[in-house]
Amino acid sequence: MFTGIIEAVGKVLSVSQTAGDVRLVIHAAGLDMGDVKLGDSIATSGVCLTVIDFGKDWYAADVSLETISRTSLLQWKTGTSVNLEKALLPTTRLGGHLVSGHVDGLGEITLMRKDARSLYFEVKAPDELARYLAEKGSITVDGISLTINHLNGATLSLNLVPHTAEQTTIKEWQVGSKVNLEVDVLARYLERLLLGDKAAQATVKSGIDMSFLAENGFLR
Repeated sequence: MFTGIIEAVGKVLSVSQTAGDVRLVIHAAGLDMGDVKLGDSIATSGVCLTVIDFGKDWYAADVSLETISRTSLLQWKTGTSVNLEKALLPTTRLGGHLVSGHVDGLGEITLMRKDARSLYFEVKAPDELARYLAEKGSITVDGISLTINHLNGATLSLNLVPHTAEQTTIKEWQVGSKVNLEVDVLARYLERLLLGDKAAQATVKSGIDMSFLAENGFLR
């Protein structure tokens, strides 16, 4: 688990094909690697990666095809900047929110502008994620814990203070950039709980619509 509070910005050293999937090597300058061990987790622009090799300022990780299909990793190349966060400890301050590092889908930056000293962004999330988003709720964008200001369908707006921009890859975002999105895990568990006994049915569709809520007494 992570908090979405970025500890350092690293860079991709290499992306190589390995037996059908991908191996990454990340330059982790600025990240304290002193307590990193094989098998540890490091969130890399929101993607939870397992350390399979490392040195004093780098680590390597293998990435499955499932992860590749859900994230911006296909766009990564040598020199791509990535947000880094080591897995939290029991003594870690929970400055953001609970983040699993399991990306739910890709968003797209559709608008960006200055807003006084802050940066204002609008991000179009995949339609299937819209039901998990809430105004003033939490979302993880490229590993960064952020608060949703407003929602318009599946488009969410964000304000980012100068410190966040300086300490993350946000300064490299542009209109059209693809970003990794992870919704608040509580929303996913709530959806599953509402399915009740139907959750055990292999044919049940993921997601809850208005008809389901009416049939089960949630709408009057």
